[in-house]
Amino acid sequence: MPMAKNSICVWYDKDAEAAARFYADTFPDSAVGATYRAPSDYPSGKQGDVLMVEFTVAGVPCLGLNGGPAFKHSEAFSFQISTDSQEETDRYWNAIVGNGGQESACGWCKDRWGVSWQITPRVLMEAMAAGGDEAKRAFEAMMEMGKIDVAAIEAARRG
Repeated sequence: MPMAKNSICVWYDKDAEAAARFYADTFPDSAVGATYRAPSDYPSGKQGDVLMVEFTVAGVPCLGLNGGPAFKHSEAFSFQISTDSQEETDRYWNAIVGNGGQESACGWCKDRWGVSWQITPRVLMEAMAAGGDEAKRAFEAMMEMGKIDVAAIEAARRG
């Protein structure tokens, strides 16, 4: 399978393949593709180590690069996963946080590799798109949450 014309490159210290496998097991329309081994030693690894792995997360092509500890992840980059229910929101949130990740605020969490995720119920985005007081109430409710509570957002939308 040819590499995508445009893909997201995600830098990992050394666990790109493990991360890709976790994402493929967690999210639909996700898979692990080709793995590339280092043709020679490099600053953070040895010849034969996994250097890069192609993977897809929820239909988005990515390349994981085992570049070493020089760069760390930040919230400036995140995967945003839209969900259709509280059950789906809980499933993804719990998979990420329960696999060595950590909770954050407003629907954000980090996986054990430090990559940020936004687990965002569609009802929240629909409220934001509605604008006005409905958006304001939903936004203010969201600001008090870690994992998004769908019922609380729906109640806020109604006023």
